[in-house]
Amino acid sequence: MKPASHVREPVLVAPPGWPRRVLDAVLYSSVWLSGAALGLMWATFLFWGQHISLRLGGLIFAATLFLYNLDSVLPYKHHQLPGTTRRKQWIRAHRPQLLGLTAVAGAVAAVLFLTDARLVRLLLFLGHLGIISVLYSMPLLRLRGRWWALRDLPLLKVFLIAYVWAAVTVWIPALYVGRELAAPIVLTLFARRFLFILALAFVFDIRDYSKDRLTGTRTFPGLLGIRATKLLGLVALAGAAVLLPPNLTAAHEAALLLPLGLAAVVIWYAQESRPDYYFALLTDGVMLVQFVAVWLAVGT
Repeated sequence: MKPASHVREPVLVAPPGWPRRVLDAVLYSSVWLSGAALGLMWATFLFWGQHISLRLGGLIFAATLFLYNLDSVLPYKHHQLPGTTRRKQWIRAHRPQLLGLTAVAGAVAAVLFLTDARLVRLLLFLGHLGIISVLYSMPLLRLRGRWWALRDLPLLKVFLIAYVWAAVTVWIPALYVGRELAAPIVLTLFARRFLFILALAFVFDIRDYSKDRLTGTRTFPGLLGIRATKLLGLVALAGAAVLLPPNLTAAHEAALLLPLGLAAVVIWYAQESRPDYYFALLTDGVMLVQFVAVWLAVGT
């Protein structure tokens, strides 16, 4: 689907020279994405009027950095078809550095976890999220001449992503400060975050449309088409917009609704042919907008 000719499409131009190299390193090493995870968790604490634990925030940043880079450095990736995108080229060219970053991030996450008694008590809950994250793209079962991971199960991967991100950024803060997961305010925030991340996950399904078709992975764009997938994303955002907690100030309402509007624009203009910056910088950046909006609202 092509947008109307009179609408100006968003264009991302990479800066030249060393700024581009720095930007590539921040984006493709998952530092930007890890910051988004930290930002969403921080937004949850801000909404509840509580200070984020520096230890918990550091753990989530380091663990996200570890898990997302682990997928890039695992040996089985060497046997996959080579990619032509700038992101994949950067990852292949910097595998040794990514391996070192993964090891450091994993060690930092382990130390932060083991030295916080409240986190240790959450071992089972954190453990099931870690298992899902590791098994998401790790080959588990060989069928019909190919290895299958959790993400290869038909239509499942966007829901796995949405569940893990919502659990990490809403349920973990709730458990950390002693809130009940079944409390209405916690369930409302979890549902909103789930639908928000689900909508953004559809964008990455659109990005991987051709690759998933080649590997036989059944996704929403492959089954329903790109236009229908975009509409599903907009429906998810509409659901998130409806699930506003009660007794919000006007500033809080704006803080919760603004990122949804930006996400809708990103979804509407998503195309497989977009440059990597559209996905790594712009789409993931919408999550950081959520944090900034809530932070500004709390400060007003």
